[in-house]
Amino acid sequence: MAVWIQAQQLQGDALHQMQSLYGQHFPIEVRHYLSQWIEGQLWDAIDLENPQEEFKAKRLLDSLIQELQNKAEHQVGEDGFLLKIKLGHYASQLKSTYDRCPLELVRCIKHILYTEQRLVREATNSSSPVGGMMDSMSQKYQQINQAFEELRLLTQDTENDLRKLQHNQEYFIIQYQESLRIQAQLTSLATLPPADRQLREPALLSKRATVEAWLTREANTLQKYRLDLAEKHQKTLQLLRKQQTIILDDELIQWKRRQQLAGNGGPPEGGLDILQSWCEKLAETIWQNRQQIRRAEHLRQQLPIPGPIEELLNELNSTITDIISALVTSTFIIEKQPPQVLKTQTKFAATVRLLVGGKLNVHMNPPQVKATIISEQQAKALLKNENTRNDSSGEILNNNCVMEYHQTTGTLSAHFRNMSLKRIKRSDRRGAESVTEEKFTILFESQFSVGSNELVFQVKTLSLPVVVIVHGSQDNNATATVDVIYKNTTSLKISVRVFARVFMFVHFIYDHSFRQTCTNPRLSPVYLQGRVPFLVPDKVLWPQLCDAINMKYKAEVQSNRGLSEENLVFLAQKAFSSSSNNPDDYRSMTMTWSQFNRESLPGRNFTFWQWFDGVMELTKKHLKPHWNDGAILGFVNKQQAQDMLMSKPNGTFLLRFSDSEIGGITIAWRSRCYFTSQSRMVWNLMPYTTKDFSIRSLADRISDLNHLLFLYPDRPKDELQSEACRDCGCLLSVSCGRSDSMLDTDGDFDLDDTMDVARHVEELLRRPVESQWGGQQS
Repeated sequence: MAVWIQAQQLQGDALHQMQSLYGQHFPIEVRHYLSQWIEGQLWDAIDLENPQEEFKAKRLLDSLIQELQNKAEHQVGEDGFLLKIKLGHYASQLKSTYDRCPLELVRCIKHILYTEQRLVREATNSSSPVGGMMDSMSQKYQQINQAFEELRLLTQDTENDLRKLQHNQEYFIIQYQESLRIQAQLTSLATLPPADRQLREPALLSKRATVEAWLTREANTLQKYRLDLAEKHQKTLQLLRKQQTIILDDELIQWKRRQQLAGNGGPPEGGLDILQSWCEKLAETIWQNRQQIRRAEHLRQQLPIPGPIEELLNELNSTITDIISALVTSTFIIEKQPPQVLKTQTKFAATVRLLVGGKLNVHMNPPQVKATIISEQQAKALLKNENTRNDSSGEILNNNCVMEYHQTTGTLSAHFRNMSLKRIKRSDRRGAESVTEEKFTILFESQFSVGSNELVFQVKTLSLPVVVIVHGSQDNNATATVDVIYKNTTSLKISVRVFARVFMFVHFIYDHSFRQTCTNPRLSPVYLQGRVPFLVPDKVLWPQLCDAINMKYKAEVQSNRGLSEENLVFLAQKAFSSSSNNPDDYRSMTMTWSQFNRESLPGRNFTFWQWFDGVMELTKKHLKPHWNDGAILGFVNKQQAQDMLMSKPNGTFLLRFSDSEIGGITIAWRSRCYFTSQSRMVWNLMPYTTKDFSIRSLADRISDLNHLLFLYPDRPKDELQSEACRDCGCLLSVSCGRSDSMLDTDGDFDLDDTMDVARHVEELLRRPVESQWGGQQS
């Protein structure tokens, strides 16, 4: 069902929220009459952070205006005449509003559609009769909304009490002035003759006594009103703190957590719209209560009455200031993180956002945000409020940006589009540490003024950890390397980009997945998701590591097929040099950073992570269709492959990742032995790597090997070939009719196809012979 049809069925607060999305910036009539067209456009395909996308946005704007004009022209009848004029007016209005900034139209419509979908989804969940129970997310959202409604009623109640107090105090002051006037009259009687004074004085004395008695009684009443109001404000602030804790220390932190995981293979973190709406409600409620407390303080100053109210008001004012300070500093967030691997002299982008900027009118005096790169040690010092003397660990070009307010979405953000790391200053390294084990972070800082400079906040936030690569070549495909020295191993050359991925994933596992929780998340102005950055445990449980690498594998390979329990047992055997096939044996085992990516595997010159990363790269680039359809078993060692194949007919083969080479896959197959007395043997082909597959695909190579007949356990090879062709368009010269002739349209030889023939001959020469296969490790 179309979103707009469902949105029209919303009720209550959801309907009000939906209606508030529209206005002069985008009339609701346009949404109604062009609903089908609007929902049929690819709004998400436009990157709002890329100015080059403006052409696409302009085309959508022109199409929208044309659709409106066409709709207007087809209106007939008396009612149609008025609608025709209105739609024509909207077409002109939208053109004048967005013609110079078409990306803002896209931003506006994306915000509208996302919010409508969320409101419809929440309404559907809340009304779904699943045993009378809502899912936990909807229930949590309902509790938050209920708390906001309670806060609204409490704030309205204290507002009414404040007005009543003000009215009573004003009347008290009038009566007090009356008592002063009576006193002045009594004083003036001294100038009158005794007879006149005796005649008038009793009445004035009686009236003064009555007024003074009323004033005494009313002063006590005012004092009680003030105390009652202060107690109500205390209750409101307690609920505000609780609500703010849920939103900032739970929901916002969970979003930041999802952002961390999304950058390393996890699901998308989701939009910030609902979080911003909650934060804005908090800001609005906090500011209303702060103004009420200030008005109560003003009333006390107008009419000082001895009592504890002054101390109470000071405490309330201090508490509300702390609450708003926590809100502002916590909602200064990084919406779009910088890359986790930074290369000097290369452009990178980031976006910071203040979730309460619109409600607190921060945009009236647009703040400037500055970005600085700092080291791990500097970040820790910053968290401890130690004086870092504004030190930085490098120089970032284009590191200042003014925050912009987007009227259509109500967001205040700064888009750093063209930052570049000019240079980096590294610390002294110890022992076996490599340059890519040194972590940095981007510090974003600004200053916000709230309430006509009533409050000024210094805000700071840190990006996720980054690793800096310094390399002369700007070519992403360059073969330049760095030397990385490992303990008890020789110098190992490894490409910069591969090692960068290693470190990026290490961040994910050690700095993201296993970062230690901070007991006091507000140790400094830098509010960091309730966690201390860079502080990670020395070792992690193997099941935790399994969850992390499984998520990473699926994201890198872009596959729904993850790592099975058997695959994880194989990895555990490799990581811990174990022979146990029982998953339970590994559940309590832990893995250190050194085991993960510093110490080489036994008998190899590479680490566990380097081997696993090579598998991911190979699968992602060349083997994804075969992995997805289950053709590749992959995580099987040489002995397991032999045990699996020995009971199968000759010609049965399986595909497994090489133990001896990074990013290699080998073919193990069952065949007769022509050189020994054994009637059956399992052979292992020399591993294929990315270099091989860049010349000829896996399906082609299997097709050329005539002694391979059945893919384990009993799948005909021809079936694998045809599926590979259908899934990924491989050029299967033997089994597929898609292969072009070696001759091109001009009758000349095609070099690539000529190379394929050469490779085919090479494959034929790879038939098993004793000299070639003897002692071969795969």
